[in-house]
Amino acid sequence: MNNQSNLNTLSTLKRLNDSPVARWTVLFIVATAMMMGYFVNDVMSPLETLLEMPRSQGGLGWTPSDYGFFSGAGSFINVFLLMLFFSGIILDKMGIRFTGTLACSLMVLGTLIKYYAVTHDFGGGAISFFGTHLPTSAAWASFGFAIFGVGYEMTGITVSKAMVRWFTGHELALAMGLQLAMARFGTAAALSISAPIARHYTLSAPLLVALAFLIIGLLAFLVFCVMDRRMDISSQASRTSQTSQTSMTSESSSDDEFRFSDIGITLRNPGFWLITIFCVLFYSAVSPFLKFSTKLMVMKYGVDPDLAGFFSSIAPFGTILMTPLFGLIYDKYGKGVTLVITGALMLTAVHFGFSMPIHSSTIAIALMVVLSIGYSLAPAALWPCVPKIIPLKCLGTAYSMIFFIQNFGRAIIPMCVGKANETDPSYTTSMLIFGFTALGAALTAFAMLYVDRQKSYGLQLPNIKK
Repeated sequence: MNNQSNLNTLSTLKRLNDSPVARWTVLFIVATAMMMGYFVNDVMSPLETLLEMPRSQGGLGWTPSDYGFFSGAGSFINVFLLMLFFSGIILDKMGIRFTGTLACSLMVLGTLIKYYAVTHDFGGGAISFFGTHLPTSAAWASFGFAIFGVGYEMTGITVSKAMVRWFTGHELALAMGLQLAMARFGTAAALSISAPIARHYTLSAPLLVALAFLIIGLLAFLVFCVMDRRMDISSQASRTSQTSQTSMTSESSSDDEFRFSDIGITLRNPGFWLITIFCVLFYSAVSPFLKFSTKLMVMKYGVDPDLAGFFSSIAPFGTILMTPLFGLIYDKYGKGVTLVITGALMLTAVHFGFSMPIHSSTIAIALMVVLSIGYSLAPAALWPCVPKIIPLKCLGTAYSMIFFIQNFGRAIIPMCVGKANETDPSYTTSMLIFGFTALGAALTAFAMLYVDRQKSYGLQLPNIKK
């Protein structure tokens, strides 16, 4: 039933989105909004060393545990208040345009709060809650990051559904790969320029730049809203002439209207659960690692602090070219789960490599290059797999549940790593944590391949329909 629904939607979207110019313009616009969010998400990652310096030296006096708490705070509201789950329902009920505008606005608000936390002098005060003692600046920064995290994840699921809406039956994996590449460019830019800006100006200067970028992203998404509304108008015209064939075209179509009972369709799907578990483990072994990698390069491999961010940016910069390439391969030749498995195994090897007592910066660069390849392979094939097993009307909720569960890992792992780095400054323990997490992702991907053969989801088949 689900596969037939997807095929009906596919045939409709082909007629609506035949214009390559319209499709690729939409891609560039929504990917720009996502890229700005990725920049802001990692803009403070290279500043860990500066944040832990005393205020007399221009820092905020945080400890590694304070920074670990802050790094995980972006997931707090999404996970513990279930906001990411509700974001998917909002997306499926209210539509892409409303949800995307709300998401971009929340990212701007959260960044404003972080900027206030970094620039305001709280007089050395501290805040205690749930057994955790934080400097007031860290508490406010964590609160701002939590608000930002709601908008950040909401933007992610909104952009994903927009890509499926505009590219189903066409170059879906390539489009998602290019969108991911632009997003990773935002991450790479943050890791590369944040520390030099902070050192040459002030600790708050990177956040001011980030705030300007988010406003640009919000304006870009408003332009998309105009184009998407025109798509609905053309969809309505198409339904008027071909009612029986195109009743599922528009976001507002009654036959494609989301109902709460549809959540059961997703929850009963074993493929959904395997993709979700893989995402939890894979991204818990990548995103938190990038937040700690700058200090790792300085402390373990003796890299100059001004250059350490460039070492860390090798991974996201590498994905800029490789993610679209692997997406194109999936579109034309298939083998999506095979690509996912390969990427997870490469990530596993990288983290175990970082745990070894080797202090050569050349080895560190080589490992980051391998990481960039694995970081490109898995996501390029993974996200286009979701629309093959979930109907379009449930897709926003499905993505939100995947991201919601994924955020448990992204909230917990940074705190565990922060504690581990305090007791084991050699980074061996923390890298083993990342390594076994990545290994779990690889084993889950093998299970995904088995279930695909049993259920015939078509995850190994090409995306472009001839």
